[in-house]
Amino acid sequence: MAQDLDRRALLSLAATAAAAPALAAGDPSPDSTQTVPLWPGEPPGARAPPPRETIVDRSKTSGFQDRYVTGVGRPLLTVFRPPKPNGAAALICPGGGYIRVVIDKESFEVARRLAAAGVTCFVLRYRLPAEGWDHAADVPLQDAQRAIRLIRAGADGFGVDPARVCAIGFSAGGHVAASLATGFARGAYAPADAVDRVSARPDLFALFYPVIDMARPFAHEGSREALLGKAPTAAVEGAYSPHRHVTRETPPSFLVHALDDPAVPVENSLNYLAALRAAKVAAEAHLFEEGGHGFGIRLAQGKPAAAWPDLLLRWSARHGWLGARS
Repeated sequence: MAQDLDRRALLSLAATAAAAPALAAGDPSPDSTQTVPLWPGEPPGARAPPPRETIVDRSKTSGFQDRYVTGVGRPLLTVFRPPKPNGAAALICPGGGYIRVVIDKESFEVARRLAAAGVTCFVLRYRLPAEGWDHAADVPLQDAQRAIRLIRAGADGFGVDPARVCAIGFSAGGHVAASLATGFARGAYAPADAVDRVSARPDLFALFYPVIDMARPFAHEGSREALLGKAPTAAVEGAYSPHRHVTRETPPSFLVHALDDPAVPVENSLNYLAALRAAKVAAEAHLFEEGGHGFGIRLAQGKPAAAWPDLLLRWSARHGWLGARS
């Protein structure tokens, strides 16, 4: 935990957490003025030249603010501080099929909703495996592990409880979060500094229409190819299918999926739920008749799936995330 860090590392983390640097270019948000780089230097597995970051705005065709980023050479956290923090922290892993990272509908919009409930949110801009990294399939997990460790190590500066950190993932970001939930103790990278002595285990996690299974017939083909290549072996598929690695140490879990999802079959959530139950891990699942895929908050409006933020908050409150256990 953070108390295990040496004094110099703690002072550095406190300064990072207290600072409020401007957001990256093209990344304006009226309610977040702070970004935190994940790594003190080059990320693990970096090659030259690094990917060139590009932000694409789809707002003219979608009808609402809708951006995504590619070329993530410098992964980071965008911090949303609530007006009335309750000490809970959420790492938000947006989707994008492992070929992009969604900025708005599965990240900033979610962060604003949770911040309104007192949660300090950290939106993860993680590296994409197909953009030229060594050990490419491990790159998203490396960033997720590092993110949890940074949140915990800088807990005092961020104003959060290091024992109340939840990881939340959407679609391919659900695969990032699920890989973290089952692989938090895995040595995915060589330690960069004292922060990497901190636990990367989330206290809770929540998955929304998650990519889980890397084997056919339930794999999401685009995410599978971007993460593992065109023809992964059965052993590789199994190694990167989180439901095959659930143990009693996997954190309590909340799952949401729509039965009419045309992109990621609901069996991804069902098989994960079955693994959680077999390992006797506390879990709650909501399967909605309507919602499709990628609904986030905005696109769920008017559908049964729109209820998920309140359901998540009630569930997490029962597990002590929002404060004292009821």
